[in-house]
Amino acid sequence: MNGGEPTDVDVAVVGAGIAGLTAAHELVRAGLAVRVFETRSRAGGRMASHRHAGYTMDEGAEQIPSSGYRATWELLRRNGMSEAELPLIGGPIAMWRAGAAHSGVSDLRGLVGGAGLGPRARLDLARFLAWAARHRRRFDADVPESSPLGTTTVAALARRYHPDLHDYLFQPVVGSFFGWQPERSAAAPFVSLMLDVGPPSAWRTYRDGMDTLARELAAHLDVRTGTTVTQVTADAGIALVTTDHGPVTARAALLCVPAPVAARLHTDEREPVRRFVDACTFTPTLKVSCLLDRPLRLPARERLYTLLTPAAEEPVLAGIIADHVKHPGRAPAGRGLLTLMTNPSAIPGLLDAPDDTVAAALVEPAARYVPGLADSVTATFTHRFRHGLPEATPEALRLRAGFAARNGRYPVDYAGDWEFLRPSSEGAVRSAARTASRVLACLRTPVRAKERV
Repeated sequence: MNGGEPTDVDVAVVGAGIAGLTAAHELVRAGLAVRVFETRSRAGGRMASHRHAGYTMDEGAEQIPSSGYRATWELLRRNGMSEAELPLIGGPIAMWRAGAAHSGVSDLRGLVGGAGLGPRARLDLARFLAWAARHRRRFDADVPESSPLGTTTVAALARRYHPDLHDYLFQPVVGSFFGWQPERSAAAPFVSLMLDVGPPSAWRTYRDGMDTLARELAAHLDVRTGTTVTQVTADAGIALVTTDHGPVTARAALLCVPAPVAARLHTDEREPVRRFVDACTFTPTLKVSCLLDRPLRLPARERLYTLLTPAAEEPVLAGIIADHVKHPGRAPAGRGLLTLMTNPSAIPGLLDAPDDTVAAALVEPAARYVPGLADSVTATFTHRFRHGLPEATPEALRLRAGFAARNGRYPVDYAGDWEFLRPSSEGAVRSAARTASRVLACLRTPVRAKERV
């Protein structure tokens, strides 16, 4: 990396999602001049929240576990945020099967109550959980390729057990929360993440919206929203970032965007890096927020947080989240808010459709599970991410080690949940922290950046 000629900034960060903001935060703490560029009008990326008439709608990420997210919790505490600002959700997750909601998904009580699984399937689930517990230490979310599952897909893993485990557990969970198709994505990152996050009873949410941490970080950084980066090149140890507002030079540039976007912006000279970035496909996500005139309950005796609707039962809808159960502040007093998630197989046909078409396509089936829904909706908002979550294909998993061993002296680097093929904010935060450390090791003595423009 360049250590002589002055540049506009020490580090240019492309993308103001949680990865870009975390990397910038770490570098600024170390005394570097950092500028963040974001195409959208606000920071947050896939952790953004939309606010309207007293409602707070989480566009992407939905929850954070109490354990397993060490880097995220360290970042939160460093920024003065306590657990009081991340209250427990408390409500259980249920699976729809044969006309009824069955609670206990991803919880040990599902072995007793069923959670939509038959007796033989529950025995196989117990077998699977016992096997995962025995091999727990080999499931390292930072090194998913090292797990005993290798490049086995979710569908192939499910075929080792009763068919119910695929139809009423693996597919609904990865389809709703990851946006994955089981036959395309590797099981190792999924199992690693499930082992890390623990049962839904320990999940939390940000009291003031899932973008709370992003907003806190952005408030103390030089973030240029509404600025589109069109190309990033490296020449003589300097990174040149071309934006629609003019070029910016930096001693290092960090691409903190989804891998397909990073590949479009920069052609990496290092073959192992380029091959992994090219292999990191993303699945799109598509959700609809339904603003309600009253807080409807999901169909169960318990006050459910989420109802999953398996593809075996429902072709369009993947699940329903009761946001007013997640936290009462998500909706005004006496009102309700539901999030409708789209089945991954239905997203391609809806992703580019008008918002009202998408809303109609999801509200109609959701009304079969939530009585009174059609009459209580006062407005809908559609949230879509073309690059929603890293797909974690077997090919990307096979190439990840070459990317992880990349040389830190190259003036362009990367951060994001896709580095670990881990579709979570923790994956993004851990990746950003590691990348920031690598950059700092190369820029030990900051040169004076030119006066900011």
